[in-house]
Amino acid sequence: MTVLDDLQFDMPHLDSTNTVFVEELYQSYLDDPSSVDPSWSQYFKSLEKDAHAFVKDKQGASWAPRATKILSQLDPEEVAARQKKGKKSSASEEDLQLFTQQSIRALMLIRAYRVRGHLHAKLDPLNLQNKLDHPELDYKSYGFTDDDLDKEIFINDVLGLKSATLRKIIKILEKTYCGHVGVEFMHIQDPDEKSWIQHRIEASQNRPPYTPDEKKRIYQDLIEAQEFEQFLDKKYTGTKRFGLDGAEAAIPGLEAIVEKGVELGVEEVVIGMPHRGRLNILANIMGKPFRAIFSEFQGNSYNMEEYQGSGDVKYHLGTSSDRKIDGKNVHLSLTANPSHLEAVNPVVLGKVRAKQKQLNDQNATKVLGLLLHGDAAFAGQGIVAESLMLSQLEGYKTGGTIHFIVNNQIGFTTSPVYSRSGVYSTDVGKMVQAPIFHVNGDDVEAVVHVAKMAMEFRQEFHKDVIVDMVCYRRYGHNESDEPAFTQPLMYKQIADQPSTLEKYKNQLVQEDILSPDEANNYIEKQRKALEKDFELSQSYKPDKQDWLEGKWSGLQLPDSGARRGQTSVAKKDLEIIGKALTTVPDTFTVNRKLTRQLKAKWDAIKGGQNIDWATAEALAFGSLLLENVNVRLSGQDSGRGTFSQRHSMWIDQANEKRYIPLNNIQDKQAKFEVYDSPLSEMGVLGYEYGYSMAEPNMLVLWEAQFGDFVNGAQIIIDQFISSAEIKWQRMSGLVMLLPHGYEGQGPEHSSARMERFLQSCAQDNMQIANCTTPANYFHILRRQICRDFRKPLILFTPKSLLRHKECVSSIDEFTKNSTFHRVLGGWDLVKDPKKIDRIVVCSGKVYYDLLQQRKENKIENVALVRLEQLYPFPEDALLDELNKYPEADIVWCQEEPKNMGAWNFILPYFIDILAKRKTKQVIPEYAGRNEAAAPATGIASRHQAEQDLLVSQALGRKRKA
Repeated sequence: MTVLDDLQFDMPHLDSTNTVFVEELYQSYLDDPSSVDPSWSQYFKSLEKDAHAFVKDKQGASWAPRATKILSQLDPEEVAARQKKGKKSSASEEDLQLFTQQSIRALMLIRAYRVRGHLHAKLDPLNLQNKLDHPELDYKSYGFTDDDLDKEIFINDVLGLKSATLRKIIKILEKTYCGHVGVEFMHIQDPDEKSWIQHRIEASQNRPPYTPDEKKRIYQDLIEAQEFEQFLDKKYTGTKRFGLDGAEAAIPGLEAIVEKGVELGVEEVVIGMPHRGRLNILANIMGKPFRAIFSEFQGNSYNMEEYQGSGDVKYHLGTSSDRKIDGKNVHLSLTANPSHLEAVNPVVLGKVRAKQKQLNDQNATKVLGLLLHGDAAFAGQGIVAESLMLSQLEGYKTGGTIHFIVNNQIGFTTSPVYSRSGVYSTDVGKMVQAPIFHVNGDDVEAVVHVAKMAMEFRQEFHKDVIVDMVCYRRYGHNESDEPAFTQPLMYKQIADQPSTLEKYKNQLVQEDILSPDEANNYIEKQRKALEKDFELSQSYKPDKQDWLEGKWSGLQLPDSGARRGQTSVAKKDLEIIGKALTTVPDTFTVNRKLTRQLKAKWDAIKGGQNIDWATAEALAFGSLLLENVNVRLSGQDSGRGTFSQRHSMWIDQANEKRYIPLNNIQDKQAKFEVYDSPLSEMGVLGYEYGYSMAEPNMLVLWEAQFGDFVNGAQIIIDQFISSAEIKWQRMSGLVMLLPHGYEGQGPEHSSARMERFLQSCAQDNMQIANCTTPANYFHILRRQICRDFRKPLILFTPKSLLRHKECVSSIDEFTKNSTFHRVLGGWDLVKDPKKIDRIVVCSGKVYYDLLQQRKENKIENVALVRLEQLYPFPEDALLDELNKYPEADIVWCQEEPKNMGAWNFILPYFIDILAKRKTKQVIPEYAGRNEAAAPATGIASRHQAEQDLLVSQALGRKRKA
């Protein structure tokens, strides 16, 4: 590490704007070395000593005799001693100061290029970007003049030089930092990371040499990229494909990432990307047969099975493949994703984390997340920042993601000046101190260079890294679009712009690496291969889908019916779990309030009565752990629980160390992971969904702080959770826990928007439940794993019921072949079934309000029936329960306003049920709040009045005065 390396790390304020300050500091050092910070004193002293040694080695230099004389008369320590005694500076001392100040100024200029050089880099292939002149890159800002350009300056082994003229220094800096690669790395705080990048780019002046064979390989990759796009354009003119035209260098760049990754130990790459260039990557990186893609362009299905799914457009599809590179196997998977461009980011991260766990990849070097982005989306989509924010958090980090931006310098029709505030679309990456490599997309060798460097950095430092390939979009947003409507000057330039392939071909011919005929033969060979595959596409039949293979082997599509699964647990096992849940280690200082809760919990488990919601949940988790099923729970405040109910993670009151009881049940058990997530819904939910996609044999749960906050994750719900199986044949067993219930807490702390989920229910795509007993909650959690299929589970969970004296279960409801009940009747509360003339069907917490008023008013003509599972709708079970009271009228009761909640969803089902009952009633009576724009009132008195009224209406009684 050089002196300047020390300086740049320890003195972050050193830049050209502080020239005067540094000079004054140096003068203070000369007057009294102890008057400046020790690090500055050490630097100045080292610089002068090195300069003294340097001059001795330069006896032949034109300026050496005078400098030698100066330095021979003077030692830095002697200078300080003389000046302490009040002696005036001699002429030689003044000359030495000037000599050292020139070195300092040169070093400051060098540092300025490291910080700001990217602003002068030649990044735009179209040459439409204005040069971003910056005074810190002007040598005159440091006191140099034109007369100084050819004077030799001592720079102490910086840039690999002991000394050089100012002109030569600037030339090297321009080549290294202002060529076709611009690097932003000086915002990074870690000195090792900065030193690594600085060494890599300065050692080669950002232009490493390539062998002829390497250049031919790059050329071949570029041919494959361009010819594929041009072939599609010729055969399917005007058809949407969102081609990579103008950004073809992405293919050799991505290939370089994969190859370098395999060299450095990567065994699996999980890719996420938007639609731009997706078909090209499917073909040329993933290895999807050209004939398969051509077949899809002809309108054929990509799925050989007669699965009743919707399918999706071809530029949203994913795939997986195995490749062998230099004798090593690597598995590639491209995640399917929608047009919500960056929504796939956290999904990929979750998949990577799950696969790292499967491979026991503790160093996070075997599985890589690779995300492609558009420039406008990277700058404009908030999920980008959410995903970056997850990158270094204990519960979510994956060892770093490589972000590859295909920077078309436009977002659909919007120019950068209107789509972002910063200089670059990558500015958001600085929030995690990611290094950023900007590169001209028409310089394919530079693209490959930074791609490899990004991969190496990721493996070395386990951090996110960004490659920003500045290129252009040769056609419009899609191939039938007219881009000149909004960017006429840009597209006038693009019309005359030779392709990247043409430029590179000419380069290789000029370098005598290929003759013109050889270069053209490469292209002609690729065209013939495409024509052959086009002919074969006419009879192409898709392969079997891979969605129930690998980790999903043994799972299958579900049958109809109750789908109960074997979910009961032996009492002795529950007591073993209960003991671990309530035993405090001798060396642990537990909160006193928690001590009381633990005693009550153990008494309930041991006594077999009054098991509450949180205890039932812990028993469900613990029983799965004993069955060697891992459990992962994350969300805002999940460790303690928003309502201080869970306490799955204890905090030592003396030292704040953490203790997780569920990981201390017995020696041989699976692991319980619980993480307090950042304040993110969309990012974290997407992450957990991705995790569940890759790991079906683990119970994966995401919990909202309040159910209402799920709004912030709506894109993940709409585009993935509710529809991925139908669109892409991709399953998930994710559980969403959404606290829900009307308790006078206002519009944002009442409703998890049940109606939105129910509206998305169709084709057996997910499960919606609103349980009312701890035992049913226990069974529905275990049911997720104890069956041979997987479906997302949206579970509305309680708040006030967490401590409600009636909301408890007995131990027998967890054991003795007990199971989940989709419908719970109130038969045990009915004294005389013949008196029942009214059945109130409800779901969730309102049941306990109905129960309380029924008891208080001794109502014996009303039966209460709970709909525990709303979808798939348990029509058979509900009809059986209602038929116990054949003459009774049916009322649907809900807390939510009439235009919300389950009413509009269940109504058609109830009409069918009533028709089967053959009674006069054709539509159930509604008891609940009126239509409303906001979910709930925030005024306590109004809430209570509304609640009393709907309960009274449901029970057929007038509200009490």
